[in-house]
Amino acid sequence: MPLMRGKIVGYDSERLSFSFTMMNGDKIVECRISGAAMDQLIGARGTENLARQAQFLAYRDQIEKIASDLYDARPPVNGAVIRIFTKHVETKA
Repeated sequence: MPLMRGKIVGYDSERLSFSFTMMNGDKIVECRISGAAMDQLIGARGTENLARQAQFLAYRDQIEKIASDLYDARPPVNGAVIRIFTKHVETKA
């Protein structure tokens, strides 16, 4: 079952990842995508931290689909965070 859109949390410069939530019914699922994975998704390198929210918004549908697919691919675990890394993102040609 696909996850539904949740809220934007924002970029974490310590973890070098962008956090957001998705919903599985009434349950919140925490999600993160690494900055490197976001760059790979759009075919860029070294995007500045201040530009991460705009980057997320521009590719939100694709990022959330990846998160939902990862969630569906394994049994759900309460409190688990869906983490998207470069290995989960197709390289933009």
